[in-house]
Amino acid sequence: MRALLVVNPAATTTSARTRDVLAHALASDLKLEIATTEYRGHARDLARQAAQGGTTELVIALGGDGTINEVVNGLLHEGPAPERLPRLAVVPGGSTNVFARALGMPNDVVEATGHLLDALASRTERTVGLGRAEGVPGSDDAEVPARWFTFAAGFGFDAGVVGRVEQQRERGKRSTHPLYVRQVVRQFLHEPHRRHGTITLRREDAEPVGDLALSMVCNTAPWSYLGNKPLYAAPEASFDTGLDVLGLKRLTPLAVSRYGTQLLTSSPERGPRGKHAVTLHDLTSFTLHSQAPLPFQMDGDHLGLRTSVSFTGVRRALRVIV
Repeated sequence: MRALLVVNPAATTTSARTRDVLAHALASDLKLEIATTEYRGHARDLARQAAQGGTTELVIALGGDGTINEVVNGLLHEGPAPERLPRLAVVPGGSTNVFARALGMPNDVVEATGHLLDALASRTERTVGLGRAEGVPGSDDAEVPARWFTFAAGFGFDAGVVGRVEQQRERGKRSTHPLYVRQVVRQFLHEPHRRHGTITLRREDAEPVGDLALSMVCNTAPWSYLGNKPLYAAPEASFDTGLDVLGLKRLTPLAVSRYGTQLLTSSPERGPRGKHAVTLHDLTSFTLHSQAPLPFQMDGDHLGLRTSVSFTGVRRALRVIV
């Protein structure tokens, strides 16, 4: 099989020696080309070229969720076509690796490589659904281009946390779970809309859901991990369905304590719930509108401030080696 290995040299949990060993192991079973990313967006460009070239059968992403997101967006540059596009495989190298773990991959780089080689030998794969977000026609964000996400997007509070973490990483801090926890606290203390939400969710044939202070959009479960602890914001979310949404109407200290505890103790059967929580399952399309610009993130990548975002859940978008 002709394959392209896209390597992020800044991946949090891999060293140059580890990456070399993994590339050698993969090359023993594949006709492998190796490309190392050199700038933000490079993984997307490499995957797009592989998809358009017509000869690459498999693109392997070695890195974190950000690298995988770029590769997916490169593969789907011209839209989903599972039978025509190269398959995707992932080897987790980031700090959290939500997409890889949601697929059932081991979180250890070496074990994940062995798992991938076994999957290639047995030709096991699945076709997964993905989420897509873009600007809303007629809004201030109308010209924002469409972008795909693999596991989650966030509008409001959680995106603000992601933005704070990115700022810390730019200052030289390592991406660790304690760092995320500290930024959650700081975001809460500086959150201007925690008592009166500014977000309204709109969809066809349903009443609008307004006054949301937080909105998490999930394409799979878990939503994320805290160390080895999976967090289920929307337990029913799946790669085989549309998108799920968890919205919270209040972020007061009492509400944050209640819903934070529920998230930390969540399970595949039970997520956050209560009179200020809104849960929606298997949505094909909807929009989120805010009365004030809010932070927006996709797959843990902070994308700046937005006032409106249109979401689409696309079933059977891409083939993935599992």
